Amino acid sequence: MSQTSPAPGDPPHSRGDGLPRVITHAPRPADAARALRDGLGDVPLEAVVVFCAPHYDLDALADALIEQFGTTPVIGCTTAGEIGPGGYTTGALVGVGFPAEDFSVVTALLDHVDRFEIADSTVIARSLLTRRDRALAGRPVPMGEAGSFAMLLIDGLSMSEETVVSALHNALIDIPLFGASAGDDMHFERTFILHEGAFHPNAAVVALFTTTRPFTVFRTQHFVSSDRKMVVTGADPHRRIVTEINAEPAGREYARLVGLEGEPLTPMIFASHPVVVRVGGQYHVRSIQKVNEDESLTFFCAIDEGIVLTVAEGVDPVANFDSLMETIQSEVGAPDLILGCDCILRRLEMEQRQLGAVMAERLSRHRVVGFCAYGEQVNGMHVNQTFTGVAIGGR
Repeated sequence: MSQTSPAPGDPPHSRGDGLPRVITHAPRPADAARALRDGLGDVPLEAVVVFCAPHYDLDALADALIEQFGTTPVIGCTTAGEIGPGGYTTGALVGVGFPAEDFSVVTALLDHVDRFEIADSTVIARSLLTRRDRALAGRPVPMGEAGSFAMLLIDGLSMSEETVVSALHNALIDIPLFGASAGDDMHFERTFILHEGAFHPNAAVVALFTTTRPFTVFRTQHFVSSDRKMVVTGADPHRRIVTEINAEPAGREYARLVGLEGEPLTPMIFASHPVVVRVGGQYHVRSIQKVNEDESLTFFCAIDEGIVLTVAEGVDPVANFDSLMETIQSEVGAPDLILGCDCILRRLEMEQRQLGAVMAERLSRHRVVGFCAYGEQVNGMHVNQTFTGVAIGGR
């Protein structure tokens, strides 16, 4: 992947205007954590969110973050690429600070998410809301009129995103939610969630942010439906594997429908030729992770027999992003921060189309930081090939 923000030898952080945000490529965990602490400045922080490349010694990094930030909560996850103050990058540690003056944040760890039950969401939501209200009541200076949003970071290989995000969104009722699935640089082996000084596999963290600043939770995708339909006629829903499409081997039939019959199926092809499914009157992308030796296809999202999929057609991703930014600015003004979750397949497509530098400039200009994910969540939906997040305006 191309690297469009500072290389390891360049300055390790960038604060500038807006909420404090920082990036470092320092390879040693102790040095990286120190760079984050220095880069986020001296403003008292309510919480820190970090996104880290999976090559770090995660135990050592967790210890180093505790040493640097003490009792300040630090949450985050491993990635399939990072978005720093300069745009897309890899091999980095990215951090965002949320000043205590403007934010109240409470968090909860969801362990063993592959065994998550819908009833768990009610307990978690009730605990978060109760702790939020207590924290607000206990502030030395009242926050005043404020609103809340939730962020979910979840193991990207747990195959539990649909259940978790749907249940949490229902339990949180009218609180907007966004999030994404942790990555491991497309090795598809293990992904990790950071909470209370440790990186956890098979876990999720949900954070409830309350602030007096204006904010908006958003999502966008740059694909529309075509007239090329396919029916899933064979599937293993628990493993997100499709064995047959239109009663033919799934990989072979998919290749035929996208006009690449006989071609080897690669992540770049899946990024450029996703499929969509119609849910609630809207089309949502269902991205393919890989083709298997038996010509079955593994998806990033839940899939089942009988689902009708449509080959998607792309629109200009840069124009789509610009339109999103115009909408955001009309709602919150020029954002002080956009905490963004971008599907790894979107990034692969940008690089394939030689748009990586253009998008990096856009991301930097609009103060986007975040990471590249194995799937994204918005309100009650788990989606793919989507850019989602929260835009936070000025004071």
